[in-house]
Amino acid sequence: MKLPNKGVIIPWLIPLVLLISWQFLSWVGAIPERILPAPTQVFVACMELLSTGELVDHVSISLGRALAGFLIGGIIGFLFGLFNGVFRFADLFFDTSIQMLRNIPHLALIPLVILWFGIGETSKIFLVALGVLFPVYINTYHGIKSVDKKLIEMGKAYGLRGKALFFHVILPGAMSSILVGIRFSLGVMWLTLIVAETISAQSGIGYMAMNAREFMQMDVIILSIVIYALFGKLSDVIARYFEEKLLKWNT
Repeated sequence: MKLPNKGVIIPWLIPLVLLISWQFLSWVGAIPERILPAPTQVFVACMELLSTGELVDHVSISLGRALAGFLIGGIIGFLFGLFNGVFRFADLFFDTSIQMLRNIPHLALIPLVILWFGIGETSKIFLVALGVLFPVYINTYHGIKSVDKKLIEMGKAYGLRGKALFFHVILPGAMSSILVGIRFSLGVMWLTLIVAETISAQSGIGYMAMNAREFMQMDVIILSIVIYALFGKLSDVIARYFEEKLLKWNT
């Protein structure tokens, strides 16, 4: 019988120990239910919401917002980082303006965004896209600028020019930094979505948590937090998978 890979088990040891400790302390009464419901209660709440279809609806809506915002912000950030990193004129023309915008906390724009777009889907997608854009931009820009000039000269010596030089030397050389930006932006994506959904939403996981607060449903609030945490972990796992595939040449 083949044993599970240690690399799969070890990262989950601390969460498992915390979960078991949480359940035990709840059983013995060390953690009052009104402060933190036991994992079993959270699980029961999850099953109830699944049976009514409410949880699936809220999760699917939040995932749609996160994905749309990530794609819009990520693509814009990548393209700006690419052009500013490769072309000197684009760097001079755009970079200063982008850096000025980057230093404005995007969550501080929530009142203004609500005035612009209301509390519909556009406002939340806009905030997520704005939060994702800058980490992707700065890491793409840095990655392009940091490519070893000797590698570029070597590529030119082998006859590589234009697109061939970019796709065979520059982009692979910058890929490590770009993927770091993507991993960081995934965390910003969930953080932004949580805040946006708890302040200005009528659906989604954050709305579900805020609605549960009104009725003192602690188990649903904890469930919402756990779902965000699991999605954050899943996003990071996917990002690391692509890192391993795209950077296989660098191992």
